[in-house]
Amino acid sequence: MREYLLCLLASAAITYFMIPPVRSLAIRWNVMAQVRDRDVHDTPTPRLGGLAMFAGLLAGLLLASQLPLMRSVFDGNKQPIALLSGCVIIVVLGIIDDKWGLDAPTKFAGQALAAGVMALQGIQIIWLPIGGTMVLDPMTSVLLTVLVVVVTVNAVNFVDGLDGLAAGIVGIAAVAFFAYAYLLSVTYGFERATLSSLVSACLAGMCLGFLPHNIYPARIFMGDTGSMLIGLLLATSTITLTGQVDPNALGDNGGAFVPTVLPLLLPAAVIAIPLIDLALAVIRRTRARRSPFAPDKQHIHHRLLELGHTQRRAVMLMHAWAALLAFAAVSLVFFPPAVAVVTLVIGTVALIVAVGWPRMRADSSVPGPS
Repeated sequence: MREYLLCLLASAAITYFMIPPVRSLAIRWNVMAQVRDRDVHDTPTPRLGGLAMFAGLLAGLLLASQLPLMRSVFDGNKQPIALLSGCVIIVVLGIIDDKWGLDAPTKFAGQALAAGVMALQGIQIIWLPIGGTMVLDPMTSVLLTVLVVVVTVNAVNFVDGLDGLAAGIVGIAAVAFFAYAYLLSVTYGFERATLSSLVSACLAGMCLGFLPHNIYPARIFMGDTGSMLIGLLLATSTITLTGQVDPNALGDNGGAFVPTVLPLLLPAAVIAIPLIDLALAVIRRTRARRSPFAPDKQHIHHRLLELGHTQRRAVMLMHAWAALLAFAAVSLVFFPPAVAVVTLVIGTVALIVAVGWPRMRADSSVPGPS
């Protein structure tokens, strides 16, 4: 745990201290998020915060490569190189998009290229917990990996609409993944030093270091450079974790059902909020006979603002939903399913009340007929 914490702190510190020079660079290069009809911010804001986050990732990985326990992740393993290859591609793609703007097909192609490069070098889904353990053929493995990466990257990109929202949700997801991977090593004896745990720790640190600069009112945005990068890292954690943990080795906690479905349930639960927002946007725009990627102001965070929540409260509510779903899923491994279900139900009721509170308060203040 100590070495993971050191990597997390290194990623957080470098990200935090790299923000001022990156912000100055963005202003000098005129890489600014101008105010548009669909945006919530009211003043032009520098982008490229993802560059500082990438520096934080490099710092965390470099430190890990020098630590006694973490060094085993790099020894004779091509996956770290695969990860860095994909990250470089996605960061270059993000810089170009933040500066000049790219159309959706070009961005998709770049995302697929980054995912394919990683998959061909060893970061890929090699089996699914369906009908026991279904081993995938090489072509299916690569294609499924690319699909997971592209969907995750775009889900995070879609949810990046309020100050501190995407970084907070992904940070929560990273902590949940790390808790699952690390506690498996303690409880079930799996290898402690894994790429999934390391990436999750660095990702949590990157988000932690970025958030102080991005909380409303934000001084800098992560831009597509950052949102696509943290989406890629979140997908990498999902893929490497699912590919390394045999559900049949998780014991009998909760019966056979929980170990079988958890490798599928956990990734979906951890990033449920971005995935739901992505799915709703695609359905909404397709029904309106528009491109699924045509921007609008009907995302979940926009609806929370329409209900009367402030930006900060809307972000806190979405963070709370993300944490509830993520940690309810993780708790299935370590507690009886009934505990997770009760926690989920109580938390859901509380958050539904919190979401509707402005409207309920407004209705209660309306005087009745005399």
